[in-house]
Amino acid sequence: TRDRYIADYHFFVRELYNVTPSKGRRWLCMDEVHKYPKWKNVLKDFFDSFGEENGFIVTGSARLDMMRKSGDSLAGRYFTFRLNPVTLRELTGKSSLEPPADADDWIMQKLDNPTYKEKELSALLRFSGFPEPLLSTSVRFHNKWRTDYVDRLIREDMRDLTRIQELENIATLMHLLPSKIASPLSINSLTADIKCSFATVSNYLKAMELGYLIFRILPYSKKIARSITKENKVYFFDWTKINDPAAQFENYIAVELKTLLEFWTDAGIGNFDLHFLRDRDGRETDFLILRDKEPWLMIEAKLSRSTIDYHHLKNRNTLGGIPFVQVVRQENVAEKREDGLYQISASRFFA
Repeated sequence: TRDRYIADYHFFVRELYNVTPSKGRRWLCMDEVHKYPKWKNVLKDFFDSFGEENGFIVTGSARLDMMRKSGDSLAGRYFTFRLNPVTLRELTGKSSLEPPADADDWIMQKLDNPTYKEKELSALLRFSGFPEPLLSTSVRFHNKWRTDYVDRLIREDMRDLTRIQELENIATLMHLLPSKIASPLSINSLTADIKCSFATVSNYLKAMELGYLIFRILPYSKKIARSITKENKVYFFDWTKINDPAAQFENYIAVELKTLLEFWTDAGIGNFDLHFLRDRDGRETDFLILRDKEPWLMIEAKLSRSTIDYHHLKNRNTLGGIPFVQVVRQENVAEKREDGLYQISASRFFA
């Protein structure tokens, strides 16, 4: 296919009409097409000529996103959807449903569904949400895949996406970050470890975000007394890099929530954002979901069933009495404690 594309980048048009339409449309999927010349013009020409009766899906790596934003001749011709690791709902064969306007109603749907997916959740936590290691269920394959995956991203994508020359420093940062998960990230502490300036370490972190190694969430400070405003929390797309069980579980929940909120946003349901709450005394709520810039739901990650700490209740009242859910790794937990307070197993909450 690659050689045929280079020889004639319109070759697929002829073959497309040999395909039986699905629900009245034929579909063409192009992966990593941005690596070839004139790819934007090819897609633009295809859409303008055949878009009424045909559709196309374009997939690619971080480089596709970067090149898409530079001189976008395809403006108005496509929708962007973000691809994240496999979630528990996807693994169990269920599609994400549109949430009710009220977060309490959405949570009650979880309580009304008496299904726990412990086996699938354990597989995700052990092998990650990346298809290759997840489907292999092989510890040896996962270990080898993870090493090669990180090395390839650092040596290839980082080199192509950035002008950073000291790629070994990014590799060092990859080894340091797992111990920093679940707490606000202090770049100053990393500068001492890597022996680089604040600005340099910040650029390294931005490069890791561009390469989809990590993502960050910002603190929410509106109405929260003595809240922190500058330090972010950083999470890996591959939570299996983290050895601490509590931090790994929180990272997993962060990816689940990020994926769900981006799906809702990309589907046009609303604008959803993920934040966290933390004051200067260290009292923290792991996650706050905003819907159209308004607080919608608070979530705390715990390994086992426990009492709900007072500062969560205080933050909840400050934010207008929005629901609070404690999502736990422990199995067979599904409780509504009082109005707006819940405790649910992750294997049920995300299934």
